Amino acid sequence: MADLIVVGAYVITMDPARRVIPNGAIAVAQGKIIAVGTTQDITRDHSAPETIDAAGKVMLPGLIDVHAHAGHGLIKTMGMEQGNHWEDLCGEVYTTASPPEFWYAEARLAALERLRFGVTCGVSLLGGGDTIMRTDDPIYGAAHCDGVVDIGTRSVVAIGPTRAPHPRTYATRDAQGRPAPYPVSFDRQLATCTALLDRWHGVQTVNIALLYPVLRDEHEANMDPAAYAEATRQARMVRGLSRDRGVMFTQDGHWRGSVRRARDLDLLGPDALLSHCIDLHDDEITLCAETGTRVAHNPSAIASVMGRCPAIELIEAGAVVAIGSDATAPDRSGDMFRHMQQAMHYHRTHFRDPSVLPPGKALEMVTIDAAKALGLDHMIGSVEVGKAADFILIDMQRPHLYPLNMQPFRVVYFANGNDVDTVVIGGKVLLAQCRPVHTDQAAVLADAQREAERMIDRTRSQGLLGIPDGFWGRARYGAAAT
Repeated sequence: MADLIVVGAYVITMDPARRVIPNGAIAVAQGKIIAVGTTQDITRDHSAPETIDAAGKVMLPGLIDVHAHAGHGLIKTMGMEQGNHWEDLCGEVYTTASPPEFWYAEARLAALERLRFGVTCGVSLLGGGDTIMRTDDPIYGAAHCDGVVDIGTRSVVAIGPTRAPHPRTYATRDAQGRPAPYPVSFDRQLATCTALLDRWHGVQTVNIALLYPVLRDEHEANMDPAAYAEATRQARMVRGLSRDRGVMFTQDGHWRGSVRRARDLDLLGPDALLSHCIDLHDDEITLCAETGTRVAHNPSAIASVMGRCPAIELIEAGAVVAIGSDATAPDRSGDMFRHMQQAMHYHRTHFRDPSVLPPGKALEMVTIDAAKALGLDHMIGSVEVGKAADFILIDMQRPHLYPLNMQPFRVVYFANGNDVDTVVIGGKVLLAQCRPVHTDQAAVLADAQREAERMIDRTRSQGLLGIPDGFWGRARYGAAAT
């Protein structure tokens, strides 16, 4: 006896044989897949109190986003094009203007966006930029984790200290909502990380990862030598803690030379996930492959405009490369269909070759390869017996997805997140007919709007909401009007 049977789907399994099963079906019991096959075989051998008729739909394993930021969802594009104040605003919000209510509301909004787009698992760094993490107190990370659990998606929450030197100034809020600043040391941030690991790692749908900000050439060149030495000590300490606790280690913002530096600091390995990785040297590509270090490629990110991630060369060298959204701000969403399509065009344009990055490989980069990048491929990333019942159904009854043939091509080239009809995580139906089943969407949106407006008031950043000069009628900001 199964708990749930899904029949009549075009099943793209992403299993080791990459089986595709027209008129396919699966059976689910106790949150796991217990059978995969044709509808005829599954209905013959299994019964269940609940059956989903998936005729006209494509089944995929739940999509996985290997790099994003918590907090961004309530800032979105503010300040990005109004004088390039976005990074400064993020730094202020994530250190002094974000109470626990902000992190709870943003976590629910971002998780609901992921759910709506069929993203069943994702990484969320608890902060913005490559260094500002809200780890001055466990209450902020706990609020984020509570929000994720409320929605029901899986999350790998990445936490860690800011880059040396310390102390850094953070602030809580007094009874009147005024900031109450205080210095925060590395030891305090590390204690926060340990507390969150103890409380949240492996709890319900949450895992914890550790991070230390990337150390690049400019840091060694521009930091006080003692501060840089302290930063290297801290990086090794955080990496050692990740190994001791058996959790993933991640870093945001690798580029030209920083992978070599990470090698020298003994940060690499199959439990390490390096994000962006733009303009790598050839030997750094080899380093990633030889050490088994995973790479999070963010083709829609601003970093991928400023430099190029050699994802194709990394894959051909044998490295595991997965796609991240870097979402949900300043100019992109959590829609992984969008990022697959962006990745294909990004690398085909670079090589002037439309045969680069076939759609099947792009799909692997948000399913099974992404699960490998997170060390979770034993559990998620494919529709296979024994794995968690994390899958999505795409409604193909739409003009842009017809005619109904070549479905693996259709879902990669033409589908978008709004085509996701059904989402099941751990055997539990969380989205049906494009609507969340257990979540009051209107309440989540209202809470997010309220906390965003409070954040704007705290930071006095109303001036970053307007349409900037040059938005209309010009080929680029700063150019004369035509």
